[in-house]
Amino acid sequence: MSGIEQLAVVIGSVRKDRVGPAVGRWLLTQIREYGDPPVDLIDLADLNLPRDLGGGGDAQVFTKRIERADAILIVTPEYNRGYPGPLKTAIDTAYEEWRAKPVGFVSYGGVSGGLRAVEQLRAVFGELHVVTMQEAVSLPFVWDQLDADGALRPGRTASAVRTLLRQLAWWAAALRRAKAHEPYDG
Repeated sequence: MSGIEQLAVVIGSVRKDRVGPAVGRWLLTQIREYGDPPVDLIDLADLNLPRDLGGGGDAQVFTKRIERADAILIVTPEYNRGYPGPLKTAIDTAYEEWRAKPVGFVSYGGVSGGLRAVEQLRAVFGELHVVTMQEAVSLPFVWDQLDADGALRPGRTASAVRTLLRQLAWWAAALRRAKAHEPYDG
């Protein structure tokens, strides 16, 4: 996948009974089929992010991982028509490190497949000067797409993943060239 030098995949749910890791594993196989950029899988459940955004815990670790990435995929569920609180904490923890980077979304949930959460995230990332991808991968009724081993087996999503990755790669390359020419001063 030319265009992306370092891709971060952020799993945004930390609940015990979450589906995020299964979605993340499936997404990694899709990424490998499309190309093979270096991928940093960031599972928020593995991090100790501070609740008050005052630093400490794994805040610096997370911030540096977002800073290294030149493209990011957010894997998010939809909880009560929104995205998880820990994902908001993570976004706010790495404030400036998001700027002038492309972000794509892979969402899951019930009937909407997480798209209501994605729409809220677009507004949040807009404030951070992030370019969000128009294409999104949505997995409605995700629980029905898990096999007996808990692996995700979605139907027709491969073309949406390819389109999303193509958009991310284009924007990552374009923004990298632009920042090399003139640093972003949002």
